[in-house]
Amino acid sequence: MDEPAARPLRVLTGVLVLLVVLLGAAVVFLRGQDLAEQARADDRRAALDAAGTHAINLISLDYKTVDADVGRILATSTGVAKEEYTANAGKLKSTTLKNKVVQHGVLRATGLVSMTEETARVLVVADVEIRWDGSKTPKQERFYRWSMDLAKEKGVWLVSRAVQVV
Repeated sequence: MDEPAARPLRVLTGVLVLLVVLLGAAVVFLRGQDLAEQARADDRRAALDAAGTHAINLISLDYKTVDADVGRILATSTGVAKEEYTANAGKLKSTTLKNKVVQHGVLRATGLVSMTEETARVLVVADVEIRWDGSKTPKQERFYRWSMDLAKEKGVWLVSRAVQVV
């Protein structure tokens, strides 16, 4: 038979084992929540970075590297935006070459407006300095603000629509 003192010890041991199991389950659950939140934060950052990169690609052009510059614009776009950029690429290239345009863009800010697992809307602020090689026209500064819609394709955020806002 059980000794009277052994029974409370077994009950206490059982309770402690149960508490350890519950604590372990809580740690696993919280770690899963933390990883999921980190993944969402990483996705938000990736969407913001993609919009910012696209904006810089749009306003950073050099007549000496215009083919590569246009290639970067197309590489960071998809859907309607890519169709529009593709349709206008020839005109953009010829104008850039003809006028010896050199544009250097600077990203000022990005802000997430909304986001789902596959889409995002980002506001982007960027400035550009424009000069024309061989021209006496002084440099110009221009300031751009866009609302960009992004789509996630094969794990990569791409701009599907970019609209300038005032």
